[in-house]
Amino acid sequence: MLKLLTKMGKRELIYALLCVIFIAGNVYLELKIPDYMSEITVLVQTKGSTMASILKEGGYMLLCALGSLVTSFIVGYFAANVAAYFGKITRKAVFEKVGTFSTEEIKDFSTSSLITRTTNDVTQVQMLIAMGLQAMIKAPIMAVWAVLKIMGKNLTWSMATAVGVVILLITIVILMVLVFPKFKIVQKLTDNLNRITRENLTGIRVIRAFNAEDYQQKKFEEANENLKNVQLFNQKVMGILSPVMSLVMSGLSLAIYFIGAILINKANMMDKFTLFGDMVVFSSYSMQVLISFMMLIMIFIIYPRASVSAHRILEVLERDVHIKDGTMEVGKEVGTVEFKNVSFRYPDAEECILENISFKANKGETIAFIGSTGSGKSTLINLIPRFYDATSGEVLVDGINVKDYKLSSLNNKIGYVSQKAVIFRGDIASNVAYGDNGRKKADMKKIKEAVEVAQGEEFVSKMKNTYKAAVAQSGTNLSGGQKQRVAIARAIARDPEIYIFDDSFSALDYKTDFVLRKNLKKYTKDATTLIVAQRIGTIKDADKILVLDNGKVVGMGKHEELLKNCQVYKEIALSQLSQSELGGEL
Repeated sequence: MLKLLTKMGKRELIYALLCVIFIAGNVYLELKIPDYMSEITVLVQTKGSTMASILKEGGYMLLCALGSLVTSFIVGYFAANVAAYFGKITRKAVFEKVGTFSTEEIKDFSTSSLITRTTNDVTQVQMLIAMGLQAMIKAPIMAVWAVLKIMGKNLTWSMATAVGVVILLITIVILMVLVFPKFKIVQKLTDNLNRITRENLTGIRVIRAFNAEDYQQKKFEEANENLKNVQLFNQKVMGILSPVMSLVMSGLSLAIYFIGAILINKANMMDKFTLFGDMVVFSSYSMQVLISFMMLIMIFIIYPRASVSAHRILEVLERDVHIKDGTMEVGKEVGTVEFKNVSFRYPDAEECILENISFKANKGETIAFIGSTGSGKSTLINLIPRFYDATSGEVLVDGINVKDYKLSSLNNKIGYVSQKAVIFRGDIASNVAYGDNGRKKADMKKIKEAVEVAQGEEFVSKMKNTYKAAVAQSGTNLSGGQKQRVAIARAIARDPEIYIFDDSFSALDYKTDFVLRKNLKKYTKDATTLIVAQRIGTIKDADKILVLDNGKVVGMGKHEELLKNCQVYKEIALSQLSQSELGGEL
């Protein structure tokens, strides 16, 4: 957390310093009140004292109380500002760090855990800072100041106060030992509850279609029950603090007055007044000492969970990312993609999913990839935008290894359309013009052109407000084909050097697929196009087709060549088209 504190602005650092100053003033005013109480006690018992003198001391007490109230408000204001700013910069830091993660790091943490760490965990630390700036600073100052005030007054009273403090400390240590490990479990159970809730929301259609509501309900109830039980244990254990605190405070007051009664009874008449005044003052100061420890106890109640949350946040911020940013911005060539003996193995996997892949796509060419499910097609093209890095070999874009590029420069060369269309909340125009392509942002003319090429004009024109039509989160108010066409239009609007379509036409009907590819070929004639597809019809006109089987290239060439020379490709073609349809090509 100290690393994050260094990122605070000057205003917040000044606020933190002002907190300390006003807390010191607050403590001074609170500890002056018993002094005035002692003065009033002496005046009441002294012959010849006037009411004016008593009222004067009482007025000072009221001023001190009012000053303490005002300084408490000021401290609360400054502490809230510092805590809120700390929460802001921490959430920003976590969000930015997660943005640098590759798929590997995200899988290691899990999406649900990263959401919890960005929200719930930051809130826990923020609460600790808000209370800590007040209690953790005020408590030691007050405790030390109060002890100095009562030091030397009476050894017996001091011993009684020390016993009360020791009892509180022992209680705190025992409770911390019991609950600290449980708070680590609480955050993991919160992650699990978040995961189940997220699954339930994203998979609601499948859940309803399979009448699995009861099954999901049981999963949620089990996770919820586990979280409740651990939280209940923590609350029960921490609940012991309140009665122990009340017992110690009441017991200490009783002990001080009991000891005082014995001392006053044994003293002569002149000393009785002095002892009585000392007893009143000592009682007030001893309560201040205990109140200081009570404030620290409040911190200890939230500290264990906040400590666990801080550790979880630091795990994210200090995680070493595998995909390092390079320095190159411009390549030696334009629009070329080359694989040189590339092999890839997922982290912790025993076998390679890709082995010794080599090919080159030149500017303006269309390269297609086909193969059975699990053959490594999507994994292969995911190495180009560096979702993963090759285990061995080189992936070159414009003649430069992708590892040497600045990630932003590499991404600006690519128009990527994923297998599952990703749509953001907003409108059609904002989704198509999404992101930074390193050049001028797409204007409405460019957006309309991209949508027309992607064959989306038909459904967009029928929507209310057309290009400004509202799009729900994840595009839930669009069909699968509509989402796919918006995603394709997004890539087109970037005017990239290299287009990557990861099975992006599968959600389209054959007619739309044919027309879209025809228009796309005209529009992207100067760009390199890489297509992963399941349909032979989608890729048969490609300049080069790579056939993958178990991570290896078992065929490379044009459609007609592969039908004659590649058995795997021929089997795929015959599974989709009849012998008569392929007769002229076999």
